[in-house]
Amino acid sequence: MGLKQIDYGTAEYNQMVQLRKQLLRLPLGLNFTEEELQKEKNDILIAAFDDDRILGCCMLCPLNKYTLRLRQMAVADNLQGKGIGASIMIFAENLARDKGYRHMLMHARDSAIGFYEKFGYKIKGTPFTEVNLPHHVMEKELL
Repeated sequence: MGLKQIDYGTAEYNQMVQLRKQLLRLPLGLNFTEEELQKEKNDILIAAFDDDRILGCCMLCPLNKYTLRLRQMAVADNLQGKGIGASIMIFAENLARDKGYRHMLMHARDSAIGFYEKFGYKIKGTPFTEVNLPHHVMEKELL
């Protein structure tokens, strides 16, 4: 398995969009709009690959000079629980630090809170609904 930052609009990016669509959108009856995908041009796009096949991904969206928002974390269904998500998280945090970011946050689905807590993320504030599912803001200082 290899982890890398990928470029918007490439074949690798298209695989990333398809994985996110399959796992995160279609089960909720949602899809991506062109406008949503256009907004990803300036995001840090991270993916895990086995040769040319995408295994998992996430995006880091700059909110300000020191803060990133992790979004669209996904690992292929048949590969969950095998350490791919953990590898993506470690890679994403290290990349964020290397780029000078000091703080990461996310809107975590309630079903994913335990995963993020393993990496030191803490729940902030009260629950809210996003894409028709309960979520919490989770945050961590990148030291």
